[in-house]
Amino acid sequence: MSQQIAVVRPRRNVEALLLVIALGIGIGAGAMVSLDRNEPLGSGFWFQAGTLTGLAMVFHVVLRVRASYADPVILPIVVALNGIGIAMIQSLDAATGTDAGANQLRWTAVSVLFASAVVWFLKDHRMLRRYTFISLAVSALLLILPLVPGVSAGDINGANVWIRLGSLQFQPGEIVKITLAVFFAGYLSVNRDLILLAGRKIGPLQFPRVKDMGPMVTAWAVSVGVLIFQHDLGMSILFFGLFMVMIYVATSRASWLLLGVVLMAGGGYATANMFPHVRLRIDAWVNAFDPQVFARFPGGSAQIVEGLFGMADGGLVGNGLGLGRPELVPFANSDMIIASLGEELGLIGLFAIVALYLLLFTRGFRAALGTRDPFGKLLACGLSFAMALQCFIIMGGVTRLIPLTGLTTPFLSAGGSSLLANWIIVALLLRISDAARRPDATGPLPAGIDKSVAAPGHMPGGPEQGH
Repeated sequence: MSQQIAVVRPRRNVEALLLVIALGIGIGAGAMVSLDRNEPLGSGFWFQAGTLTGLAMVFHVVLRVRASYADPVILPIVVALNGIGIAMIQSLDAATGTDAGANQLRWTAVSVLFASAVVWFLKDHRMLRRYTFISLAVSALLLILPLVPGVSAGDINGANVWIRLGSLQFQPGEIVKITLAVFFAGYLSVNRDLILLAGRKIGPLQFPRVKDMGPMVTAWAVSVGVLIFQHDLGMSILFFGLFMVMIYVATSRASWLLLGVVLMAGGGYATANMFPHVRLRIDAWVNAFDPQVFARFPGGSAQIVEGLFGMADGGLVGNGLGLGRPELVPFANSDMIIASLGEELGLIGLFAIVALYLLLFTRGFRAALGTRDPFGKLLACGLSFAMALQCFIIMGGVTRLIPLTGLTTPFLSAGGSSLLANWIIVALLLRISDAARRPDATGPLPAGIDKSVAAPGHMPGGPEQGH
């Protein structure tokens, strides 16, 4: 009986075709903004269209040369989302007289070129595992920077999360979600056996030893510390949620989730009673339509309610890009850009954007499932979940499903630090997916390598060997 061998193709031509469609969406959105406002497609529009096209082609060529088997769907999705975000920001610029759209285009160029460099110079994602504890140290340093006098940008909109470098402002927490994911993936891929086998079983659940709970307690302390000292509820939830998902993927133990829920509930209850800004956020969520809560400043619900009314005004098909009044909502181009898009694109447009995000997350998880080493599995899963959780937190806040926080919507919201961090995540996912999709090398094994070690398989119970 003959054995059929599946041929794995690079699929770069598929990516090129999808990029044409994605660029058509992003550039077409910008054209709609101008046409709906009865403005000519001037030199600024064509410069933006050429810049987006050039950046997408540069990244595409880098993938052809350095990661030819990378997932062909991830890059087109991100290009489409980035283009829609720039168009929406420029629509708001026309109403408010600001220039955030041009700044977003500049940051897009920086982010795409930096992500291309990551793919070009990082030949194997497993190289990052060497920097497990360095990543933890970098995370701690970046989280401390907004509190350092002379570097800190001070309290901005109730949160102390920014640093100032000359005329440039940057949010280090956006990079921390990457460095923490690298640390968690490196630590858990090495210590998985110890966490799994040691501990006490109580009923159907096995709980880890107290000394093995150090990483969880550290993650809990970091998330609570971010909430206490930086007043950033969104990042606090993101950091702790990232660790909880990664340790659950590594161990498949429900006891870790139970411990995490207890720690999160305890920390949330304590901070809500100790810190007024957290209590005000919850009150604005629960009593959003109370006139006193609506008019309260700071900590009122006007932003939430106005965003809800804006989305309701958009209805099913929206008012059209450039034809709504989303600028009436505070922070319409950053925290509330989903509400702005809902008003101008309608429910159907929002569903399409959410579908793009869901497809992006699933492709990231698919890369995690396909790669053969535990570090890559955990890193791809953690990075994909970080983006997914960030979208859930901000979209849930805008739609009043959960309390509103100050997170940005990946690739859509105005903000250079968020854009840079998420493009780096895309570069890492593409690098991991290239390793996952690349055919196994055939032929005799080099001398000294055990066949049982070299054979691919599922996540092992310890660090990968033979690499």
